[in-house]
Amino acid sequence: MEYVGENLWAGNLGHAAVLLSFCASLLAFISYVFGTFKKGDEANSWRKLGRMAFWAHGIGVISIVMVLFYIIYNHLYEYHYAWSHASRALPVKYIISAFWEGQEGSFLLWTFWHFVIGVVLMYSTRYWESPVMGVVSLAQIALSSMLLGVYILGYKVGSSPFILLREAMQAPIFANPNYLDFITDGNGLNPLLQNPWMVIHPPVLFLGFASVIVPFAFAIAGLVKGEYRNWLTPALPWSLFAVMILGTGIMMGAAWAYESLNFGGYWAWDPVENASLVPWITLIGAVHVMHAFKKTGNSLPTTFVLVIVSFILILYATFLTRSGILGESSVHSFTDLGMSGQLLVFLFAFIFLGVGLLIYRWKALPKSDKDENTYSREFWLFIGTLILSLSAFQVLASTSIPVINKILGTNLAPPADPIAHYNRWQLPMAVLIMAFTTLGQYLKYKKSDSKVFYKALILPTVVAGVLTIASMIPLKIYAWPYVMLLFASWFSLTGNFDVLRKQFKKLSSAGAAVAHIGFALMMVGVLISSANKQVVSLNNSGLSYGENFNAQQNAENVLLWKNDPTVMNDYRVTYLGDSIAEPNHYYKVFYERLDAQGNPSYSFTLYPNAQINPKMGLIANPDTKHYLWHDLYTHVTQVIDKEAYKDRPKWQDAKTITLKGKGDTLMLAENLVIFEGMSMQLSEEMAQKVKGAEVAVAAKLRVKNVQGEHQLEPVYAIQNGAEFRYDASNEKAGLKISLVKIDPKAETIEFSIAEATPGPKEYIIMKAIKFPFINVLWLGTIILVLGFSMAIMDRYREAKRLEARENVTA
Repeated sequence: MEYVGENLWAGNLGHAAVLLSFCASLLAFISYVFGTFKKGDEANSWRKLGRMAFWAHGIGVISIVMVLFYIIYNHLYEYHYAWSHASRALPVKYIISAFWEGQEGSFLLWTFWHFVIGVVLMYSTRYWESPVMGVVSLAQIALSSMLLGVYILGYKVGSSPFILLREAMQAPIFANPNYLDFITDGNGLNPLLQNPWMVIHPPVLFLGFASVIVPFAFAIAGLVKGEYRNWLTPALPWSLFAVMILGTGIMMGAAWAYESLNFGGYWAWDPVENASLVPWITLIGAVHVMHAFKKTGNSLPTTFVLVIVSFILILYATFLTRSGILGESSVHSFTDLGMSGQLLVFLFAFIFLGVGLLIYRWKALPKSDKDENTYSREFWLFIGTLILSLSAFQVLASTSIPVINKILGTNLAPPADPIAHYNRWQLPMAVLIMAFTTLGQYLKYKKSDSKVFYKALILPTVVAGVLTIASMIPLKIYAWPYVMLLFASWFSLTGNFDVLRKQFKKLSSAGAAVAHIGFALMMVGVLISSANKQVVSLNNSGLSYGENFNAQQNAENVLLWKNDPTVMNDYRVTYLGDSIAEPNHYYKVFYERLDAQGNPSYSFTLYPNAQINPKMGLIANPDTKHYLWHDLYTHVTQVIDKEAYKDRPKWQDAKTITLKGKGDTLMLAENLVIFEGMSMQLSEEMAQKVKGAEVAVAAKLRVKNVQGEHQLEPVYAIQNGAEFRYDASNEKAGLKISLVKIDPKAETIEFSIAEATPGPKEYIIMKAIKFPFINVLWLGTIILVLGFSMAIMDRYREAKRLEARENVTA
């Protein structure tokens, strides 16, 4: 059958680009492998071929990106990917988000970043190019295969973003060659993802994922070439970059959750959040032991283990997220596209490569026979890394419960209260990590004077103690675990500020102190905003909102009738109505801040939005009033479903009434009807309706209600001997009136009057939360990124100095 209107050229071009990407990455991998093991001119020839192949791979990747975006942007709904993720109502920014909403688009985004990083590595690594690019090319083979969408020996390899809708779905409509005439729009973007953060969060997060391969590739190159030390110099800046970007992506996700999800926070220990967090933690540990090895020659095996494990955990996170194994336990997970087996092959291939090589070379790795001195920086760096590893393991083990159940056939239940479960373990570890970030800063590598060390700790300990006591009372932090975290945060802040003061003349090398200050501020922000968040929307009415609200939810949500002000904590709040920007309804909530006398001191308006989605129910996005020292966060939890009323009859049953003459009145529920007499002079609208009638007479009626006065003019007409009656209706008056009978003898007029069916009384149920000092968290994130940036530049300059020294020596 020949289908009409399909743009097959786009899909064919996309398929060709996928094949080019896959085949070229395979050629690049083979070339770089030979370039690694060959010598002299032959190695250079293979390396040049590898470069050309990798550029060809990049042309394929960029072509896939361009074609797929063209398909989505132009709403070519003959393609399943465009139909599944886009709609005509989406603005351009959310068309971009739709690009990577699906598995295929996110794999493509990851592949694109690997290509960009690969290009940088090709022209910056020199001596390490062949083995490092060989690893990157191997990853590109795996990622490109995820987009193939072909069957090999009956097994599906990848999922193509260019599959046609009629190939992906079975439906009677596809028997019609003109089926596209009936597909006017797509499913659209998931409502939860229609947020500006989702335009930038996925690219940054996937850049973080992609960059983790670089230290892994250098570690593999060091193992392959038997050069166990030198790879650290170029790998360290990249490791810091990966930590910075991945951490930024994770916090962007937290900002998205804060603004888009309605659980009232920014971190819920969701399995997919955890899957991204774990490799970040282990890579943080790797960075610290890298520093220790460069200064002392200790901890090299630990460095290899943590670098390799970090990349493997990235692949494991991919499996968790995309295999469907998490089921309904995460709001972020993808559905299974039948690629679970392929994802496992991807994962185990790199486990075999990394772990296998490490085991093979283990005995040859340089190891220190000396025990580290307790008063040395490297000792506490190692202890801190050990705590980080334990933290990562606890998160990983709890997150992997669905995987454990699948493998062992067990029926372990995930934590019923994830936040309480993870906090119970992670809080004491955070206290220790905060302490170690400060202790290590006061110690020298190899050995420090214990007296000087203890003397240096007096200032931050005393200041932290004073600040803890001064802040715990007004902040109402009394539980000892929180008090310990508060003290550890102040201790880390004051200690690292003290270190920063001492390094002020050499500020470029103070990246570690700045990053630790940022992390400490983040912990302060997390502690205060979480432990002291205040629900201000308390239900003091005694009303029960029904079975959809448990006891706590019923107590923490307030009912607002339209235009009916309600006092809520220190605010008077009024729901003023909603406006529609499809598919969302924006609910206008007017806040007035009340002073001690109950008078409004200032006001503002928030617009929380929601949509009633047929598949997902109420999807609510909060709106937040930002202050310097706190946020007021508002989201709706229940709204009236106007669609449920659309099929109701517009008018109530009509009733017959009789008016006795000019000036007679009729009082209805919301209207006063005044009869002003009969007239043969008709309005222009009615005159058109009765054109050609022999007789036409109108009853002039004036209607008064709260919205003003309205004129109605029902008409009685005779045409060709037949009687006709023409209704008069007015929606503002809410009336439909027809002239039934005129009795000249009794001088009465009989009318049929129908009143409009009353609409539902509009309301919202909403929740409002006050987050104190939430900006401290975001400020800490910015400072953390700044510290990493400073450390990256410092290590980059160090690598350049070493390279220049080696060139002079050569």
